[in-house]
Amino acid sequence: MVRHLPPVLAALLASLLFWSAATLAQATPETFAATATVKRAGVSASAPVSVTITRYSSDAERDAVMAAVRAGGSAALHRALGSTKDAGSIQLGERRTAIKFVAQRPTPSGRLLTIVTAEPIVFLGAGLPEAAPRDGFEVAVAMLDLDGGKLSGELVPAAKVGVDPKGALLIDDYGATVVWLNGVTQRD
Repeated sequence: MVRHLPPVLAALLASLLFWSAATLAQATPETFAATATVKRAGVSASAPVSVTITRYSSDAERDAVMAAVRAGGSAALHRALGSTKDAGSIQLGERRTAIKFVAQRPTPSGRLLTIVTAEPIVFLGAGLPEAAPRDGFEVAVAMLDLDGGKLSGELVPAAKVGVDPKGALLIDDYGATVVWLNGVTQRD
């Protein structure tokens, strides 16, 4: 399922990837807890998720990520992130996956975090976890909206990332439904 992000969200996400890391000094590490929920065809599933950020990506890393996406989408992004120092981890249920890229951007009442791994977290398909992998779905993407007291998020546990001819960011989700991160809290 290709998700063409709404123009406002796509612009926000694209600007997040271009935002200067030096502009947003944030104390790390930071840990966020949530419940990942999926609903499809009257069936729902949930699992605990924990996002631990140990460092934010540098401007050079951000530039390399954007160059990789433009040059070759998810496959190039996967290769570029493979040699990048870990920036934390996402734990979904019992599975822990290294975070390779974390960027943040201020919003009017908080900040938006974009988190990318160098491998999929889980393939959700045909209503079952661990569905068969498909070519091109080589990363995972999470977005946390830390909007003052209201914290929410979304997870694409197996994603294909690219850009359209106009340069807008596209995220193709392996699954056919959104994985929402509900009840997001920040741990001290």
